[in-house]
Amino acid sequence: MTESSYPTLPAISSMLEAIPAPAVLLDREYRIRAANDAYRRTFQQDGALLNRHCYEVSHGYSVPCDQAGETCPLRQCQESGRRQRMLHIHNTPKGREHVDVELSPIRDEEGEIRFYVEIMQPAHPGRRERSERRMIGFSNAYTHMLELLSRAAPADISVLLLGESGTGKELAAEYLHERSPRASKPFVTVECSGLTDSLFESELFGHEKGAFTGATHRKMGLVEAAAGGTLFLDEVGDIPLSMQVKLLRLLESGAYRPVGGVTPKQADFRLVCATHQPLQELVREGRFRQDLYYRISPFPVRLPALRERGDDVLHLARHLLDSLSKQRILNFAENAEHWLRRQCFPGNIRELRNRIERAILLCDGAEIEASHLQLDDEATTDNRPLIAAAEEKLLTLEEAELCYLQQALERHQGDNASLAKALGVSERTLYRKIRTLK
Repeated sequence: MTESSYPTLPAISSMLEAIPAPAVLLDREYRIRAANDAYRRTFQQDGALLNRHCYEVSHGYSVPCDQAGETCPLRQCQESGRRQRMLHIHNTPKGREHVDVELSPIRDEEGEIRFYVEIMQPAHPGRRERSERRMIGFSNAYTHMLELLSRAAPADISVLLLGESGTGKELAAEYLHERSPRASKPFVTVECSGLTDSLFESELFGHEKGAFTGATHRKMGLVEAAAGGTLFLDEVGDIPLSMQVKLLRLLESGAYRPVGGVTPKQADFRLVCATHQPLQELVREGRFRQDLYYRISPFPVRLPALRERGDDVLHLARHLLDSLSKQRILNFAENAEHWLRRQCFPGNIRELRNRIERAILLCDGAEIEASHLQLDDEATTDNRPLIAAAEEKLLTLEEAELCYLQQALERHQGDNASLAKALGVSERTLYRKIRTLK
């Protein structure tokens, strides 16, 4: 049976128009056989789109994604024979964007796969998008994290966000909320650090009038304020041990009592927690309840440190510069971009933002120089970034190696063969390590 005589092709093509998201029909050779209007609008294509390769249209590649160093959902679908879903990076008129790709095989009467239907959903829909609060990145580490968040967002599962301070855990929590069925309801943050036992209970559950000295009126707790929405417990590892049992009871029963109250109330929220602490170690040390840990961590997501994200540093820096310098147009000078690439940023995105805010104030011209980004004690010390990172937070050997490799790539002016020789490794080893930075 030839493709031209395959009877279901017109029917499948017409069904694409019923799909609101961009959708396309592909054959086994990656050729586009049909596309709906949403796909044409996304990639601004006309009738000439047909019979072109999907990787050419969506990526600008001359070869399939898996031959260009990326994971290819169509290749995975071919190998498994089953539906595949993954986060991909596509080139659109708006620039590079993360797209949630779902690929389903279409079989003929003999059970042979003849076509694939690919449906694409933007990972960053426009809902409540605030330019200065966007998550930005295209590195492998960031994309893996975003794919996990995208899969968890539509569900009501509790998510535990793990990572160093300054990696954007609150932004990740907002991402989960804004892409969930609860997006129209409140997003409520509970700062767990520094709360005493009594204050934590009052903040979380509220209190009735007269519950204690000074309680002159009823106070709504944050659990009640989050009704129907998302409750975000930031730095959950800092919750007093005596209060952990009350939080556990809330999560197990779905009910709570305000301080001084006698009638239980029902809670209705989606739980997202975050911490920079190693909770499993705290459990072993008896400082965090094991049963509570299992309640809050059915879906853990680790947020990568900035030093693990390669060229994301420049993407983030440019985005932050645009957001923070609204009164005038500023750009980074070439030496500033070189400086940014070499840094480990132990304070992660928070440190990068602080550096850029300071640089804007110091810059009198149209370009931010490296000197504007450096602190006074760094200006004359070439190896300060790596030393500073090690002093503030002890890096693992793998993290230190990645940081050093980034600096070596920036400073070395020759080809990779000579760099490999200078580093005392084979070219194959160097290329493998370079891929971990992308």
